[in-house]
Amino acid sequence: MDDMEKWPEIEKAATEKRRELVLQGPGVDKRISCNGGLTGSIYSLTLLNYLEVSQCPSLTEIHEDIQHLTNLQSLILCRNKLASIPNVIGSLKSLKVLDLSVNNLKVLPEAIVRLRELNTLNVSCNSLEVLPEGLSQCIKLSTINVSKNHITGFPADFYSERLELLSSLVASDNCIQELSGDVHKLAALKVLDLSCNKLSEIPSDLSDCPKLKEINFKGNKLNDKRLEKMVNGCQTKSILEYLRGKGKGRQGEDGADADGGRNADKRKKGQQRKKKEKAAEEQDEVEELNKMVVRVLHVSDAPTALTVKVTAEVKDVRPYLVCCVVRGMNLKSGNSLKRFLVAQTKLHDDLCGKRTTATIATHDVQLLKGPLVYDVKPPTQLKIVPLGRKEMTAVELIRHLHLEAEELRKQKKRQNVTGLHKYLQLLQGKTVYPCLVDAEDHVISFPPITNSEKTKIKKTTKELFLEVTSSTSLQTCKDIMDALIVKMAELNKFTAEHQEEAGSDGEGEGPPEPATSSETSSELIVQQVRTMDQDGNLKVVYPSKTDLSKDVGNLSIVW
Repeated sequence: MDDMEKWPEIEKAATEKRRELVLQGPGVDKRISCNGGLTGSIYSLTLLNYLEVSQCPSLTEIHEDIQHLTNLQSLILCRNKLASIPNVIGSLKSLKVLDLSVNNLKVLPEAIVRLRELNTLNVSCNSLEVLPEGLSQCIKLSTINVSKNHITGFPADFYSERLELLSSLVASDNCIQELSGDVHKLAALKVLDLSCNKLSEIPSDLSDCPKLKEINFKGNKLNDKRLEKMVNGCQTKSILEYLRGKGKGRQGEDGADADGGRNADKRKKGQQRKKKEKAAEEQDEVEELNKMVVRVLHVSDAPTALTVKVTAEVKDVRPYLVCCVVRGMNLKSGNSLKRFLVAQTKLHDDLCGKRTTATIATHDVQLLKGPLVYDVKPPTQLKIVPLGRKEMTAVELIRHLHLEAEELRKQKKRQNVTGLHKYLQLLQGKTVYPCLVDAEDHVISFPPITNSEKTKIKKTTKELFLEVTSSTSLQTCKDIMDALIVKMAELNKFTAEHQEEAGSDGEGEGPPEPATSSETSSELIVQQVRTMDQDGNLKVVYPSKTDLSKDVGNLSIVW
């Protein structure tokens, strides 16, 4: 059997020029075991920007040919049995996310410090004793997780002003004996977790980290028993104030009272520090007020998550589809539902090229019966209850829409049909039409034409199922889904800030109700949805780590 035939996911990725590949689970693990490792053909997929190989205990090493995947931005190799990573990983100059967690690594390759674009490093749950010297060269690092290893300390150059973006450092469950006073040089640090280590002291200089919001030193036997008691029960602010007081006390003990000039310098430095802290606090408050938070829920954290199976027949009609579920979108307050529908229409007109490039559909999750199937049906057999209409076949619906388009053209005295109806031409000449079907064989979506009245979103909708389809490319679907979620975050923030009463636009039933606490929160939760082929192989999962990555200043994506 040809090597590619044994690995249909790789063959498909090569044929369709995909930029994302996920291999995981027992089926993949069995092939790795039989093959003595990953097939070499994977390293020929040079277009990949996201590669995940996970949950494969038979995977113990990665071949040096990985250096050919120079477009990789995310490399996820978690939950395997990797004993080493080749030094050529330093050649992956575009890499932003590296996840090597839950393996058998005892050492990291020195060349990892050459990954200048790296912003997320996760090497938790390994057997590491040291971190490589020179990590401060990875100046874009913002998140580091080295928890559950055997690390005894950080490299000397680690506490560096070059790591000006480092905001989260998690190093719990290690053997770290000392935290240097130079930790204050990590000016962007917001989260520091050194719980369950072997620390005996916490440097007072830690209180000079202006943005620090969350610290955890539980499980360390500290010499200062009062401080030990505080770290086990007090808020971060109280602990930092105590450390700051200790620092001032030590200055007095060192004989500073005998030197008025030195005291003046210290007072000046203290005033400068307070000024910086106040400026940082004000900046943080502004950032916090303006921040839009989107929290991504991994598909493995939701065992009942919806899945979509894609049949082979859609390939020649409308092959590309991405889906996700969104919670926390407040459609109940005031005109929030109307604003959302207007925004969706604008995306259809602009980014979606009046639906010629892609089409968005939204559904109420409570009205869906999964699993869903993305399939094709002959026009005479495809029956749907279109939005605002009675049930009809696709043939009848398209005839109605053509008549409406022609009538509109005559009314506006134009030679051609309006842009709104251009998408009707996309299905011309097709013998079958694409459709999304639920578990009871009801058509809930007929792209690019309409979706079903049966699953229509309302003010009471709490969870939305989003789908984007396209005949152009998978990346087009992802880009438009990204834009939709960003727009939803903006709208949700607007709704939360203005706190309109529910039902104030006249569409609600009964008298207006005051907004609940959940309705005044603007945080969105995006649940990943997998689309699979007919054999159960993963086609795409959205969102992945490379999605929602566009630089939107006030948008915070939490994984």
